[in-house]
Amino acid sequence: MSETVAQFLERIKKLAVEKQVEELRQAIEYHNYKYYVEAAPEISDLEYDRLVQRLVELERQHPELITPDSPTQRVNERPLEGFRPVTHRVPMLSIDNTYNEAELREFDRRIRRWLLGETVEYVVEHKIDGVSVSLIYEKGRFTLGATRGDGRVGDDITQNLRTVRDIPLRLRTTGSIPDILEVRGEVYMTNTELSRLNRLQAERGEKPFANPRNAAAGTLKLLDSRLCAERRLRFFAHSEGYLEGLPMRTHIQFLEWVRQLGIPVVPHSPALRSIEEVIAYCSAQFQARHDLDYETDGMVVKVNDFQQRERLGATSKAPRWAIAYKVELWQASTRILRITVQVGKTGVLTPVADLEPVHIAGTKVSRVSLHNADEIARKDIRVGDHVIVEKAGKIIPHVVRVELEKRTGKEKVFHFPTQCPACHGPVVRDPGGVYIRCVNPSCPAQLKERLRFFAHRQAMDIEGLGPALIDQLVDQGKVRSIADLYRLQLADLAELTLTGEKQSRKVGVKTARAILERIEASKSRGLARLLTGLGIRHVGERNARLLARHFRSMEALLRAREEDIAAIPGIGPVVAASVVQFLHAPEGRQLIQELTKLGLKMTEEEAAPATLPLAGKTIVVTGTLAHFSRQGIEDLIEELGGKVASSVSSKTSFLLVGDKPGSKLDRARELKIPILTEEEFLKMLSSATEQHAS
Repeated sequence: MSETVAQFLERIKKLAVEKQVEELRQAIEYHNYKYYVEAAPEISDLEYDRLVQRLVELERQHPELITPDSPTQRVNERPLEGFRPVTHRVPMLSIDNTYNEAELREFDRRIRRWLLGETVEYVVEHKIDGVSVSLIYEKGRFTLGATRGDGRVGDDITQNLRTVRDIPLRLRTTGSIPDILEVRGEVYMTNTELSRLNRLQAERGEKPFANPRNAAAGTLKLLDSRLCAERRLRFFAHSEGYLEGLPMRTHIQFLEWVRQLGIPVVPHSPALRSIEEVIAYCSAQFQARHDLDYETDGMVVKVNDFQQRERLGATSKAPRWAIAYKVELWQASTRILRITVQVGKTGVLTPVADLEPVHIAGTKVSRVSLHNADEIARKDIRVGDHVIVEKAGKIIPHVVRVELEKRTGKEKVFHFPTQCPACHGPVVRDPGGVYIRCVNPSCPAQLKERLRFFAHRQAMDIEGLGPALIDQLVDQGKVRSIADLYRLQLADLAELTLTGEKQSRKVGVKTARAILERIEASKSRGLARLLTGLGIRHVGERNARLLARHFRSMEALLRAREEDIAAIPGIGPVVAASVVQFLHAPEGRQLIQELTKLGLKMTEEEAAPATLPLAGKTIVVTGTLAHFSRQGIEDLIEELGGKVASSVSSKTSFLLVGDKPGSKLDRARELKIPILTEEEFLKMLSSATEQHAS
């Protein structure tokens, strides 16, 4: 029986709706991928919500088109009565922990010993402080999600995991997908979301969550997925579980494959071939923790090659091919009293929070950098806020998050200045960057910072020319540039004021004369110290030494092309561009010309390496020395022809040991590297000098 015209039109209409529904689902999945996986959204939240709402309307009108993997089906309207147990096909083992470099090196030695000296690559991942879960995909569709539990049996939390928008309900088709794919990872809550959630908890009269991990764990155990959806959990994949056929041979390939399937993966390193590279990467990541909106408690080091992993195997508790390198965290709650903005030597405006003093890891913390305007906006930091301040590894404190639940309404939004707070000149944001700079070359705040840096011990070493005197010299108009330091007269300094703890007094003629003598002596410091003191962006002591040793004179450096400078090992294009820009800008060239006329040494002698006591030696320093600062001993070693290394290896000539040495001492003993105390080192230098003199 042939269909009627009406039936034909109805069928065509239904096909059109089906096509529209599928196109909407694909669009929503695409934008989820761009937002959650690539962190590169292409549409606004409003536009995204409109797509979802249109799909909801069509599915309401045509309920027969609703499928379990539709983006609208993330939240179950019916609460569960409880969680059923799930047995993991492959046990979810824990990972062994370490807090020090020595044990990390021992892990590396075990790996290489078990693999009989094979080449080993490592991948280092952020250790997310969240809740471990397992995701099962069957023929590309999310069918089961479970907690780790005791490693063998967990809870079925599929209904709650469906509300996590990072987790795709249907994988992107990028070729063949195993019929069964298990991806494991970490569900976490951002600091921003925790602050928002705790504010809601406070408004409801409920107890706030102590930290993001507790909040994430509590959320996943809710029986009502509607409440779970309100809490905006996130997910990072970090490993494989059970899967039928592994289409790659390395962990990095697996992570990239999973990312292409539409699942966000944990931030990780490239493949690293030595444990020293691993340690350096971990150290850099620990220092950058304040930039993250999620909490980590360390890094996870994994063997990259899957075949090597299989041969290494596992104990009853943990795989032998992975270790967690954790960092000790110290936190405290305090309040922001005010926010001020400092102007640095390169014009960068840095917001700094004055805090109600709080003790963290044995020291009093009363100030903390807020880094930049974007950081303040991202964390919604306001004057009067209660905040969690953290020291990772007892080092530099930073604000982790705002305790929004403690807000009273009296807190004040901080408006980042649109003019330089020191000179009221224009400010601009770095192209593509986060820093806002004062672009007035005559800004007194910049000048003061440049002068302080120029006079610093590691630069031109002008003892006695401290911040208080520099402030007065600039404020009184006696110094308008670095070159003006060398034009100062006795009267200019003698009438300045020294401020002590009990009373203030004039500098006086005697002290003024001593400072002038030190200024005069600084003229002979040489090219490396001068390049350090000029405050060129990206040029610290190391780069200044590299430039000075390569070119030997300011004249040669001025003639050099940018590509010539970039070709120097350890310099690179970013530093080279900054050097060329500084030296060839009108202000930079004028300053160099003035300093040359004033008699500053613009060359660097090339010492005869064979005649120097430490020529050809590579030296590592550990512990606190009695007679030298760390910078002082490194300067001395390099001046005497030696090379300073940061870690002990077979190429190390000897280890110089001070008080309270670290793990480098153990490493030197293992490698049978000579170990010298400070006294032995000085005797060796004295003996070498006498031999040379004779």
